[in-house]
Amino acid sequence: MTGLSGDLTDLDATALSAAIHAQQVSCTEVMQAYLARIHRLNPQAVAMVNLAPDEALLTQAAECDAELARGHSRGWLHGIPQAIKDASNAIGFPTTYGSPLLLRSMPREDNLMTARMKAAGCIVIGKTNMPEFGLGSHTFNTPFGATPNAWDPAVSAGGSSGGAAVALALRLLPVADGSDFMGSLRNPAGWNHVLGFRPSQGRVPFYPVPDVWVNQLGTEGPMARSVRDLARLLATQAGPDPRTPLALTDPVDDIAAVAQEAGTPQAAQALKGLRIGWLGDLGGHLACEDGILSGLESHLQTAVAAGAKVVPARLNIDLNAVWQAWLMWRRALVGPRVAPMLQANPACRAQIKPEVLWEHDNAQGLSYMEFQRAAVLRSSFLQAMVQQFEQVDVLALPTAQVWPFAVGERWPQQIAGRSMDTYHRWMECTIYATFAGLPAVSLPAGFHANGRWPLGLQLIGKPRGDAALLRVAAGFEAIAPALYALRPPASQLG
Repeated sequence: MTGLSGDLTDLDATALSAAIHAQQVSCTEVMQAYLARIHRLNPQAVAMVNLAPDEALLTQAAECDAELARGHSRGWLHGIPQAIKDASNAIGFPTTYGSPLLLRSMPREDNLMTARMKAAGCIVIGKTNMPEFGLGSHTFNTPFGATPNAWDPAVSAGGSSGGAAVALALRLLPVADGSDFMGSLRNPAGWNHVLGFRPSQGRVPFYPVPDVWVNQLGTEGPMARSVRDLARLLATQAGPDPRTPLALTDPVDDIAAVAQEAGTPQAAQALKGLRIGWLGDLGGHLACEDGILSGLESHLQTAVAAGAKVVPARLNIDLNAVWQAWLMWRRALVGPRVAPMLQANPACRAQIKPEVLWEHDNAQGLSYMEFQRAAVLRSSFLQAMVQQFEQVDVLALPTAQVWPFAVGERWPQQIAGRSMDTYHRWMECTIYATFAGLPAVSLPAGFHANGRWPLGLQLIGKPRGDAALLRVAAGFEAIAPALYALRPPASQLG
């Protein structure tokens, strides 16, 4: 049936959707192409886990073909393979969180995000790998192993959406979902030369969850190889739900419109007159490895050439106090996730990694007064961020303070001679969008001098400014088509 030349896995999700709906290619052919690639590359990539049997997936693809033949489309993702991050529920697949304690944890319902993607027509083929309980921006765990970087298997893929980022970069998936607490969408996207978008708090509501009122630091969101896919998937995932009272009620039409604008020459117009506030290393507060800041500054000059203005920016608040408040919130939210397992069986402590136990143990004895003080400081921090947007349209930072580190390391102990006092201090640059509930995107920005390690640019948008930030992302994409078209070396692609 196919009338397309080349490998179907080279198409982004929007182009693949158009080809399927024009009946230039069948859903069965798409599934066969992806399964062949997955079987060839995934054993080494460890990007996806708990894959469904080929026969079952091909049967689902054939059903999608039959529906199209009758003139019915489920949606823009009709028949397109998708693997859900292993922190979210998908019926028929265990939700393991990368933990040996949850290998048989079968959900009774889909996550809201999963259900919306299924309603748009995707076929769930498995789950994407992640660190244990999503903690630590380095994707490795006991049940499935480590996910190496798509560009250099000797170094980390980042995390916690590391499996999703590598699957995208290696063309094992056309589009992917992820989640972001402390850069879990942004860091792996930056390290694998793809795009990751952390939506505004409440844009993509979590459900089911035990608490819908307080636990609002993490969010699900889209990952993609093109801005049009990023916008289209966000529009699919976003929207209110009566079971999630803090979800944003803004219509998603403006987000969906970006998908139509992205990828066109006109998209570059978004950079004309754009005011970019360059936070850099926050006046020396953030330790950064050599080449990261200079590489990002060089990339920002391409935006200047397109009509943008880059100005120095700073956050008018005690950043050390912000970090301590962040730690308080993080342990208050992470600790209760682990506590039920330890209470039910104290012996399982031996099967939980030290970083998770550190969060849990530090949450013990945390008082409400301490948490409330951290909440007040968080509120002050939001006002400091909002104040910045009186002078600029977006804020720019690195997506990570280090280059991808050796895949056998747990986390960087030092950066530029400065010791890291926690397992995640090297990712401090990601907390600002999270703590203020602001949208943020990770964009390809170049490579290390060795040519193997991608560099990511983090842009933070105004409150609820998801569509505006996506338009800026589309502008960056439009002025750097050769950069965005780069793929991992042939040795990685099989």
